[in-house]
Amino acid sequence: MIARSGEVGIAYEIRGEGEPLVLVHGLAYDRAGWGRLPDLLAERFRVVLLDNRGVGESDAPPGAYTVAEMAADVVAVLDDARIDRTNLFGVSLGGYIAQELALTWPERIEKLVLCSTAPGGPSAVPMPQATQDVFARYPTMEREAGLRMFVENSLGERGVRELPEVADAIFRYRLGHAPTVEAWAAQATAGATFVDDDRVGAIAAPTLVLAGGADVVVDPRNAPLLGELIPGARVEVVPDRGHLMIWEDSERVAELVREFLA
Repeated sequence: MIARSGEVGIAYEIRGEGEPLVLVHGLAYDRAGWGRLPDLLAERFRVVLLDNRGVGESDAPPGAYTVAEMAADVVAVLDDARIDRTNLFGVSLGGYIAQELALTWPERIEKLVLCSTAPGGPSAVPMPQATQDVFARYPTMEREAGLRMFVENSLGERGVRELPEVADAIFRYRLGHAPTVEAWAAQATAGATFVDDDRVGAIAAPTLVLAGGADVVVDPRNAPLLGELIPGARVEVVPDRGHLMIWEDSERVAELVREFLA
């Protein structure tokens, strides 16, 4: 299905039945990039999966994107799917999009889950230097080597060592679904320019903050920081899990989400 967000087409699909739950992914991942998590959640929820602008079957307009535009894209999907109010799960860049949506359209959000993300702005704990180096190197690298580098960095040392089959599955997914470098840069700019640390305290929706304790992409110290900034937020840090904890430990993430949304 295709929703219209202004002139931009946003592709989405729905799995399962029940209370709605929208999943919003991070940088360069489309709706096929969640591993087992959507099917685990679709056992109880009406799960809405979308391709952010720039990836998958959605349009990739030229130029830098903003988190505000990407949040409006999600609202366009809600309107097209005739969902007035929903639970919302955002991971990484998707966590920024989810925060913006909860701040700008609070009437559309029932409960909020923020995973592997941070507040946007100077209050956030900065991205670790190793991942800053990965971002700087990627546009100059041969495609397969660059994607493998991203996968291993995002999955983390424990995941690469103990779950090689998961690392290989993510790499195969990235080979088949990687956006153009231009679209990747457009999404990355949205994340780099997002600031909400002076507004995030106004989020009214009940919020769960999830993080992997071994995340080297978004410093996990941002999880308790979000917990302090968002009134009443609950924080769960899963030890030894990396940035892609949604792949690395889908069962635990699904368990925490189901418990929170009960």
